[in-house]
Amino acid sequence: MAAQFHRVGLVGRSRQEGLQELLDELLDLLGDRVGEVMLEDRLGAVATRDCPLLTREEIGERADLVIVLGGDGSLLSAARTMARFETPVLGINRGRLGFLTDISPDEVSELVPAVLEGRYEREERFLLDVNVEREGKVVARADALNDVVLNSGTSAQMIEFELSIDGEFVYRQRADGLIISTPTGSTAYSLSGGGPIMHPSLDAIVLVPMFPHSLTSRPIAVSGQSEIRIDVVSRNDIHPPITCDGQISITALPGDSVRIRKKARELTLLHPPGYSFYASCRDKLRWSDALVK
Repeated sequence: MAAQFHRVGLVGRSRQEGLQELLDELLDLLGDRVGEVMLEDRLGAVATRDCPLLTREEIGERADLVIVLGGDGSLLSAARTMARFETPVLGINRGRLGFLTDISPDEVSELVPAVLEGRYEREERFLLDVNVEREGKVVARADALNDVVLNSGTSAQMIEFELSIDGEFVYRQRADGLIISTPTGSTAYSLSGGGPIMHPSLDAIVLVPMFPHSLTSRPIAVSGQSEIRIDVVSRNDIHPPITCDGQISITALPGDSVRIRKKARELTLLHPPGYSFYASCRDKLRWSDALVK
């Protein structure tokens, strides 16, 4: 069967144990099936084949499929770029949990050709757009596939903030911070903070307070179309960091406002044939362990 993708880019971190062997296997598979293979420039240090070395942005512009080699963190990093170019992404797991990178290295020879031939599950995952405003002006921008986290940045010190949703005041809160999570991120940091697991198809955002100074403060799920505003109360004496996917950090000041909304462009995430979100939860979260004797 002819390949559905003709220009494939490989991206990921170069410092991974066993990466060279995996890279060689992929290049052998792709060389017989696609017209062009591109490597992210940082993979040049381990590449043993002669392939074009390009930046991640250049690969996003030229490729019609990007394969990420690494863990979920590698895919999160690549996803923020590839969503801009609407380039589909497939993940090969070289990390630990692997909710997003769901092909293991020993499945590459079977599942990657299947995807190239058009046998895959396709999902659209939305990202969050983050603006930090100071005195009415935007001073920083970022985006996130998993979550946006406002936190005090200091151990055992709370931050005071006000939350509004679609222009309506919700509450003033003292807490270690607030997690704003997409369905994709609901199995990540949000889950450890007591947030619910959301199916990836949901058009919803969940807000999870981190160790709030109130026993009645609980996670809130809102429409994915909502605009969320967090005002850092002026009397705070700390400069709270705002992190996106745990990878991008913006330092806010007392009096700043953080506006969060869904991005217009989504990430196209490909899964191998037979993928199931619930099966992934059973495997990664070990749901069935209690039944095993």
